Amino acid sequence: MRTKIAEEMKQSMKDKNPRRTSTLRLINAAITDRDIALRGKGKDKADDEEVLDILTKMVKQREESSKMYREGNRPELETQELEEIEIIREFLPTQLSAQEAEAAVNDAIAETGAESLRDMGKVMGILKERYRGQLDMGIVGPLVKGKLGA
Repeated sequence: MRTKIAEEMKQSMKDKNPRRTSTLRLINAAITDRDIALRGKGKDKADDEEVLDILTKMVKQREESSKMYREGNRPELETQELEEIEIIREFLPTQLSAQEAEAAVNDAIAETGAESLRDMGKVMGILKERYRGQLDMGIVGPLVKGKLGA
């Protein structure tokens, strides 16, 4: 994944695409920050799963910012955030549809034998492990809660 990001950055610099180049630099900086933090914990580099977590977090931050800019009547800044989201999403796995997400939740509940809200952590753990970057846990959490709380 790191190689793909580096190659894309080189290409965007050749293409003289400043928005793409700056966004890819932000991604690299975030990955480097995580690498530095992990060195203190005895780990060499962030693996691909951790990079996916970083990218997912970056998308969430930009979604929140674009919402604030829209509410603050700053369309030019909102557009910038939305463009950055699209660039970052190129490196994330395809998001599951609502039907696929519900099926994944049902499978995880069946697999864990979850029956109540006390079992929600087990279900969420499986979903996070299997569908990293493909599911928005903020959306899936209430779905799991609704199924287990009913």
